[in-house]
Amino acid sequence: MTTTAPPRPYLPRPYLLWLTGVQAGLLGDAALGFALGWAASGYGGGAAGLVLTAVTVPRTALVLLGGAVADRFGARRVMLAGDAVMLAATVALALAVARGRGAPLWLLVAVAAVTGTVDAFHLPASGSMPRRLVPADRLPRALALRQAGGQSAVLLGAPLGGLLVAAGGLAGAAVADAVSFGVVLLVLLRVRPAEERPGARVGLLGEAAAGVRLALGDPLLRAALLLTGAAAGALLPVVSLLGPLLARAHGWAAGTAGLVTGGQAAGVLAVAALVAWRGGLPRAGVGAATGLCTASTGIALLALSAGPAGAVAGSTVTGVGSGLFACHLGPLVLAGAPASHLSRIQALLTLVQSLALVLSTGLLGLVADATGAGLPTLLCALATGTVGLAGLATPALRRA
Repeated sequence: MTTTAPPRPYLPRPYLLWLTGVQAGLLGDAALGFALGWAASGYGGGAAGLVLTAVTVPRTALVLLGGAVADRFGARRVMLAGDAVMLAATVALALAVARGRGAPLWLLVAVAAVTGTVDAFHLPASGSMPRRLVPADRLPRALALRQAGGQSAVLLGAPLGGLLVAAGGLAGAAVADAVSFGVVLLVLLRVRPAEERPGARVGLLGEAAAGVRLALGDPLLRAALLLTGAAAGALLPVVSLLGPLLARAHGWAAGTAGLVTGGQAAGVLAVAALVAWRGGLPRAGVGAATGLCTASTGIALLALSAGPAGAVAGSTVTGVGSGLFACHLGPLVLAGAPASHLSRIQALLTLVQSLALVLSTGLLGLVADATGAGLPTLLCALATGTVGLAGLATPALRRA
């Protein structure tokens, strides 16, 4: 007698509705991000770097405060306020560029600073929403679906931004992003997640510090934060920084370098789609650590490949490992955080990733200038594998 497996529970409709809005917002943001970078590059590399810095600095400096604000006043309220500010900012940008027939550098920096400031409050609130909308047993599938959508937005955002700039300039991209924020606002007005506010109020800075103390005092959350920081510092710069440097060192064309980057994205998408369909591994901590070990193998293959085929294969394996890590660590952190501290824990994750990425990217770039791109890429492979093995040996992660 054969038995059929019970059907997988559906993801809640409010979550799918919210995710639709998130996807629209991500596409609009990616397109405008490309357009801003393109406009800034016309003033030179220093100006382009200034615009990027104007996004990163306020986002990093204010993100812990942003998490405390979202936990106190509600993630939905914070997201509504942030999306309303960005809707006004993108409309103002479109009008200013259309009337002035150009985008002065100060305007680009101002828009970037507004974006980074809103991100500091919006990202922790948005990161906590899956836990507020989805039961714990369905979190891996929910977050994997979000991961797939985010990766798709990254892949499609730059080409879409290029088309919008070609058709309507920076103003056209700003209008498209404003429309996407309008969609997000309409969706948020329909979605009402469960909220849990902190009981005792000790001031926003005190609440932000309380979130840090909670995470550092919890063995599982502490291990997850360390794993996240190490992965961000050793894994994320490989494709964004070292991959293009390796391609140039081998004399490959830009199209070949794009294929290497595309291999990583394809690996992440494949894993995210599989987890969204079938669910994650029973032990999320083991899945995350195994993902880092897998990514280490791919990075080493990328570093040692003399031809494009090997490099694409290495980047694809790296993407598979990255997908395994992200699709298992995210649910682990969300499920392990108290409901009253969800946004603050997400803010701490964002801060850890940002700081690790900023520090490692500069250092790896200097090493690449001194020795070539091969050595720092191998160092990233070694670091990623070491962190993965350490994760497998950590009892709190191994049992989770």
